[in-house]
Amino acid sequence: MEYKQVILVRADLKLPKGKMSAQCSHASVEAVLRSDKELVKKWRAQGSKKVVLKVENLEELHKYNQMAKDIGLTTALITDAGKTVIAPGTETAVGIGPDEEERIDKITGNLKII
Repeated sequence: MEYKQVILVRADLKLPKGKMSAQCSHASVEAVLRSDKELVKKWRAQGSKKVVLKVENLEELHKYNQMAKDIGLTTALITDAGKTVIAPGTETAVGIGPDEEERIDKITGNLKII
């Protein structure tokens, strides 16, 4: 069984690469901290696969976050503090998993890599 983590990031924000990277990192770390320790252990043993995918806007970010939660996946919605390039409270990214690749792909398999 393969394990992975997916990070969803909003394309409409047109974040600079450094800011996007930071938001994705926040989503990844927070989702791992919230995840079942056995799943994290299995995922790490396989190399900690991560995939960053784009969603078009806030509505899609919320939609995919809720879909993941509805099937029992761990998620982490990231809200920016607003200290650099975007307004405080802007929701930027969602971390999903780590979990079984097949479970995550049921939700995010149609999305494109950013």
